[in-house]
Amino acid sequence: QVQLVESGGGLVQAGGSLRLSCAASGRTFSSIAMAWFRQAPGKEREFVTAISRSGTSTRYSDSVKGRFTISRDNAKNTVYLQMNSLKPEDTAVYYCAASNRNYYSSPTNYNYWGQGTQVTVSS
Repeated sequence: QVQLVESGGGLVQAGGSLRLSCAASGRTFSSIAMAWFRQAPGKEREFVTAISRSGTSTRYSDSVKGRFTISRDNAKNTVYLQMNSLKPEDTAVYYCAASNRNYYSSPTNYNYWGQGTQVTVSS
């Protein structure tokens, strides 16, 4: 079992930045791939970004590429999402997810999910 706890969400103006954190426990952190997904009201959950177990490989959705950066600190059992140049359309609940397989973009790849943290971007 893996427990995930997100933090760092909040309200920010368009063009601003936020950094989300996700602390993991219950399993060797370096053995799990990590990802961020988001879900806006009335929409399906969508892939944002993912990172490999070692942190050397990442993938991003086209909508956030160049603005968001995922990273991980295996010594701290934490994955981060640095979000820059935020837009109102980035408003959503952001979820951290863990996989004992690979860092794919499909949500079905992920076994464990956090409770989510709200990000609201005002125009």
